[in-house]
Amino acid sequence: MIKPRRTRSGAVRGATPLRRAFGAALAIGALALAAPAAATPAHGIAMHGAPALPQDFISLPYARPDAPKGGRVTYGWLGGFDTLNPYAYRGVQAQGLRGAVYESLLARSFDEPFTLYGLVAESVETPDDRSWVTFRLNPRARFSDGEPITAEDVLFTFQLLKEHGHPSYRSNYRRVKAAAAEGERAVRFDLADSEDRELPLILGLMPVLPAHAIDPKTFEDTTLKPIVGSGPYVISALEPGRSLTLRRDPDYWGAELPVNRGLNNFDEIRYDYYRDSNTMFEAFKKGLIDVLPESDPIRWTTGYDFPAVRRGEVALDRFVSGRPWGMDGLVFNTRKPVFADVRVREALSLLFDYEWMDRNLYGGATERTRSYFEGSHLASTGRPADEKERALLAPFPGVVRDDVMAGTWRPGSTDGSGRDREQLRRALDLLAEAGWRVQNGELRRDGSGEPFRFEILVKEKEQERLALAYARGLERAGVRATVRLADSTQHFRRLQTYDFDMIQYKWLTSLSPGVEQKKYWSVAAADTPGERNYMGVKQPAVDAMIAALLSEREPADFESAVRALDRVLLSGFYVVPLFHPKEQWVARWTAVQRPETTPLYGPAPETWWRDAPAR
Repeated sequence: MIKPRRTRSGAVRGATPLRRAFGAALAIGALALAAPAAATPAHGIAMHGAPALPQDFISLPYARPDAPKGGRVTYGWLGGFDTLNPYAYRGVQAQGLRGAVYESLLARSFDEPFTLYGLVAESVETPDDRSWVTFRLNPRARFSDGEPITAEDVLFTFQLLKEHGHPSYRSNYRRVKAAAAEGERAVRFDLADSEDRELPLILGLMPVLPAHAIDPKTFEDTTLKPIVGSGPYVISALEPGRSLTLRRDPDYWGAELPVNRGLNNFDEIRYDYYRDSNTMFEAFKKGLIDVLPESDPIRWTTGYDFPAVRRGEVALDRFVSGRPWGMDGLVFNTRKPVFADVRVREALSLLFDYEWMDRNLYGGATERTRSYFEGSHLASTGRPADEKERALLAPFPGVVRDDVMAGTWRPGSTDGSGRDREQLRRALDLLAEAGWRVQNGELRRDGSGEPFRFEILVKEKEQERLALAYARGLERAGVRATVRLADSTQHFRRLQTYDFDMIQYKWLTSLSPGVEQKKYWSVAAADTPGERNYMGVKQPAVDAMIAALLSEREPADFESAVRALDRVLLSGFYVVPLFHPKEQWVARWTAVQRPETTPLYGPAPETWWRDAPAR
């Protein structure tokens, strides 16, 4: 049993009625814990195979252990924020808090597909079947107010997020059968589904929040009052919705941990918020922002010829990473009747003239996205389905198109003229099959005469430019698409409740896709507000492929399951695939330096430092 302890103020910690209620719930769960299978504590855990770094590693391979400390770095961010709680459902959260202010049990290495090493927990143990997992806490771990981190805090956080956290935490943590403390510094979780081999890692990424400083009754409210964290930074200043400044904690307990050597080098990190990307770019040119990731190909190829670049004061870095580009697309909300027919969705995809847009809007600097795992060995395009994929898909005949199964499918291509008659004919034929025909220049439904109209919701000028170009192309088929530019708060809220016809959205992915795929595409997520199944996919084959990739132990079988999932999604035409840059682009003032080594997942700003005093 965890004994209450006193805080610095002398109050008994852990003695409130709410905390006792949490403890009672966890104690009941503890009764269900089975006798543990054999396992050995380890310094890390990998999704597949073993961690690449030995137990006595000095630092992450992409960090410079002796990097200089000091100075300030300023980043720009689009939009605004109205809460400092990144773990609840309500509000638009401020950037930069996870990892810097709030730490998790284990820390991720971005040089491996999915491997975690000790942070707040100094070790992890789980049996081969991963039916349970135990985390043993580092005895030095402290919150920023000086309070030690104990098993009580871990259990409190688990129950807090399970009951009051963002839906993603609730769905993950409900798959835990029971949780119990093993003394002051260890917590064991008994898992309900041993086929889900990722769950121990998901629990390893759980933040640890202070039981003595949080009231569960108000946790879900938006707030500009910081939560006490245990990370290398604390919040030192904020202008609501406009800027946030983090200050490095000189008493940070974990500065010398191997996963932290060479990281967290700035004394201050500032995030300034901007309404649009052009204003943010002008701020960078004036030196108000130090580092600016660039996503606009035209701006990258034509906009960075200003005096500071020519003087060598601004560096233009190009990165090629091993991470998939993910799917950036114009998303059909299939909850809307107008997008319910896959033939309609395919037709509207054919009317997207990528070749014209790439040349006229982006200077030929992009490549068409053809897979949900574009740019990696997990992509299904360009290769026929292997035997494992075919076996997984066999219970779902007809769900995957023949050309997608063969690996020969590609997004529609045009002659680049902006008026490709062949593509228009193919699109109109598909629309006619689905019961839509052009009448007096407008596409209408057979019988009812209902016009084909929908709204494209965008959140910034760059998205608006692309959406307007697409809408002009749709007019050739008699489709009327209006474009609505919403502010960041309104846009966020409409996405949370799926209140839109079409949006532009990018699903980021990794080399180890896992349980997050349920949040993106599962039947359950389609009806759960706050998840990212924006297209409203309700396809049992999708859920089956996700279950397969979560249960596979061998890398080759895992990769087959991911490619099978890719084929099902591509066959459903849930998005108009857009494009991605040929490289990752980052501009930085050269006072900010970076290590020579770039990790597998691309640039890691947490390893960067300042060589000169802040301007």
